[in-house]
Amino acid sequence: MLNQKIQSVFSLFAAVIVLLLAGCAQVPPEKDDPRDPLQSMNRPIYDFNMDVLDAYVLRPAAVGYSKVTPQPVRNGLVNATNNLDAPIDATNSLLQGKVSNSGVSVARFLVNSTVGIFGIFDVASEIGLVEEPEDFGQTLGVWGAGDGPYLMFPAYGPSTARNISGDVMDAFVLPSISLGTPATIGKWVIKVLEARASLIPQEALLNESLDPYLFMKDIYLQRQLYELHDGNPPLPKVEKTEEETANDDFFENL
Repeated sequence: MLNQKIQSVFSLFAAVIVLLLAGCAQVPPEKDDPRDPLQSMNRPIYDFNMDVLDAYVLRPAAVGYSKVTPQPVRNGLVNATNNLDAPIDATNSLLQGKVSNSGVSVARFLVNSTVGIFGIFDVASEIGLVEEPEDFGQTLGVWGAGDGPYLMFPAYGPSTARNISGDVMDAFVLPSISLGTPATIGKWVIKVLEARASLIPQEALLNESLDPYLFMKDIYLQRQLYELHDGNPPLPKVEKTEEETANDDFFENL
C-alpha cells in the first residue's frame, strides 16, 4: 500500500514535469507580462490544475459537498472556520499597525467562541463587530515587500512570491501552533470546498473568456491589490503627453 502511494506521488510529479517541459516556449510574445516572467511554466501548471485536478477531483468534490450539506450547516461551518481565523486576523492587524482592527478581531473571537457556540453562529457581526480579515501576505506588503513574480502551483492555484510566504504562515504555521494539525487540516478542507463551490456559478465567465489563464491572473492580482489597500487601491499613473506637459508648464508660469 505504501509503495503504491509513493508511486502515485511520483507519477503526479512526473506528469507536472512533462507539462512544464511541453509548455516552455509556447507563450506568444504579445502576451509577455512583466508581472508574470514565469508564464511559460505557469500556463502548463494552470492547464494541469484545470483539466486534471479540478475536472476530476476538486469540482466533483465541491459539487457533492454542496449537494449533501444543507445550507444552514454550510453557513455554520464557514462561520466556525472564520472564527478560527480571527486570532490570525488580530495578529496581522497588529503587525500592520491597525490596533483597533486587531481589537475588533479579538472581540469577535471571544464573542463568537462563547455566545456563538464555538463560532458556529456569527453573533459578533450582529452586534456591530465587523470582520476585518488580514493575512501575512498583506502584512509583508505593508512592510514594503513587493509582489514578486506571479506563480501558479500544482493543486494550489495562483499566488505571488510574497503571498505564498504569507499563505504558508497563515494556513499552516500559525494555526498549527494554536490548533494542532488535525484541526488545521479540517479547517483547510472546508475552506477549499467552500471556495470551489462558490465559484461554480461564475464558471461561465472563465470558460467564455478569450484567454482563461490571463483572465484568472488579472482577477487574482486585482483582488490582491484591493485587499492590500483595504478596498482603496491607488489609481494607476497616466503618463502625460508632451503637449499636456507643455500646457501645465504654461499655466504654472502665468
